[in-house]
Amino acid sequence: MAGRNKHVVSKTSSSLAIVEANPPANKIIPIEAPIVSSYNDRIRPLLDTVDRLRNLNVMREGIQLPTIVVVGDQSSGKSSVLESLAGISLPRGQGICTRVPLVMRLQRSYSTEPEIWLEYGDTVVHTDEEHIAKAICAATDVIAGSGKGVSDAPLTLHVKKAGVPDLTMVDLPGITRVPVNGQPENIYEQISAMIMKYIKPQESIILNVLSATVDFTTCESIRMSRQVDKTGERTLAVVTKADMAPDGLLQKVTADDVSIGLGYVCVRNRIGEETYQEARMQEELLFRTHPKLSLIDDDIVGIPVLAQKLMLIQATMIARCLPEIVRKINEKMEISVLELNKLPMVMASAGEALMTLMDIIGSAKESLLRILIQGDFSEYPEDHKMHCTARLAEMLSQFSDNLQAHSNDVTVDFLMDEIKILDECKCVGLPNFIPRSAFLAILSQYVDGIHSKPVEFIKKIWEYIEAVLIPVISKYAENFPQIQSSVKRAGRNLITKMKEQSVNRVAEIVEMEKLTDYTCNPDYMTSWTEKTASQHSFIHAVLYDEAKPENFSLAGFGEVKISHLRMYHAHLLQQAFDMKMRIASYWNIVLRRIVDNLALFLQFSVKNLVNAQFQKEIVAEMVDPRGGGGVERMMEESPSVASKREKLKKSVKLLKESKDVVAAIVDQNSGYGGR
Repeated sequence: MAGRNKHVVSKTSSSLAIVEANPPANKIIPIEAPIVSSYNDRIRPLLDTVDRLRNLNVMREGIQLPTIVVVGDQSSGKSSVLESLAGISLPRGQGICTRVPLVMRLQRSYSTEPEIWLEYGDTVVHTDEEHIAKAICAATDVIAGSGKGVSDAPLTLHVKKAGVPDLTMVDLPGITRVPVNGQPENIYEQISAMIMKYIKPQESIILNVLSATVDFTTCESIRMSRQVDKTGERTLAVVTKADMAPDGLLQKVTADDVSIGLGYVCVRNRIGEETYQEARMQEELLFRTHPKLSLIDDDIVGIPVLAQKLMLIQATMIARCLPEIVRKINEKMEISVLELNKLPMVMASAGEALMTLMDIIGSAKESLLRILIQGDFSEYPEDHKMHCTARLAEMLSQFSDNLQAHSNDVTVDFLMDEIKILDECKCVGLPNFIPRSAFLAILSQYVDGIHSKPVEFIKKIWEYIEAVLIPVISKYAENFPQIQSSVKRAGRNLITKMKEQSVNRVAEIVEMEKLTDYTCNPDYMTSWTEKTASQHSFIHAVLYDEAKPENFSLAGFGEVKISHLRMYHAHLLQQAFDMKMRIASYWNIVLRRIVDNLALFLQFSVKNLVNAQFQKEIVAEMVDPRGGGGVERMMEESPSVASKREKLKKSVKLLKESKDVVAAIVDQNSGYGGR
């Protein structure tokens, strides 16, 4: 037993310094429930800081606080350890005693009267030491039901009492693999998920309760803790029931086969009706006098040692985590303030509402100017639908190709349309003149054949522009859901109006081509001259070739059938051929002219939409009471925005208070976590 009174080296991590020497071996110290030695003056402010952060409920903002999480297999003695630390009785019985996360907030008090109460949801239940177990059971039944199921909704137990350590711990249900009567079949999965949720955060300190009667390597709680803490740097093991299995216990805690980085503490469970003071005296006597247990170092035995280690570990973890907590608080607060500032201001007058509406429409107009006219896609870099100038150019090019490709099949009944029209338009006059009325008649047929295509094209263009305009308006009005429907309707009405005007204008452009046959384009004469060069050989093949060929190869037309033309006179065939070459040469110019006119009209219409019509028309419709009174509705904050505003205000208030709480303590303890 030599060396029992010496300072001993702790088996905790190197960052923890257990500075208290052990008492003489022949002296039994009077024990409270449990005794807590005085500790560094720095610790209390750290614990107070985190407790205040817990009271502020900063964890609902996603900021984790250093927390001692108590885990263990079923019947490992968790409840006994917690009872000894808190000096109160917890629910006991067969099966799972803890069915919800029990957050135990122990606070040392100098009052002779303990204060004990429970909190869950909005409910607060005051109780006392005699009735605490029943109160916990009743609250658990409310949270998790009266059966044997579990719930991850927490139950908080506050204990302010003389002699208790200043600790906050979360007691989780014991791990069980086999469901008992009344428990769900997936009870193991439910408990495992709950445990992992609490022990996974790096701020969590894992208090793994192990029974001395089992092989540590087979414990499910060890397997789980090693999944999230492979090196064991934040895991402390407390070994219960040391008096029931003393053989080999020293070897177990010194060999450390399961990587417990913060070390072990061996304890004796309270037995029967022992008081907490009697239990601690018996525990001290056991580890001092037992032939095998007395060989275990004093600094890793007893509930008082466990209490002190937990306080020191928790304080060290708090000191380490405070800078990161401050960073997260600042980051969350910046995000919340930014979101709050993005929300629309609450408008008190129609004038303010109108000014805000003008800002929305003005911003949307600037956006449309960039994407519809200037070709600036920086606002929508990945959304190719919004790269409007490129898409409009593609649509125009495709329309031109389709229009040029459209032509009647002239290879079968070649010249028959021309012959019929010449026959109907003949008049008294010189025989070698083509009646102008005949040319206009055939031109009219050609125009009628493509009349619907430009109209369909311009409709398609405006449908595309509508698909661009509506999202832009919605984006800039997103903070005012109460006017979203009105502003979209105004946008659609504007597009409908512009579409109707455009359809009428395009129809006029096409219809004008029927009125006269005119072009100053020299390509017409060049093309006609080239095409009529084969007239003589064509007439010869039709009327004078003895071979009487069925077809004739004609430049620009390919193989055309001619056998059906032998019944007509040469004079009529010459006129029909000449008119065919004239209309073919002129028609190419007409088609290009239609495309050019549509391109110019499209550019003009889009600029007119953005620069002149957009703001004027939409504002006019929004301020018109007959249109739903959009301006007045802007003064009515939607329930969703009001709820978001209130939530953000509460969040900012909570985070500011949290920031103030930690501000004073951070500088004071900036170096503490590294010692």
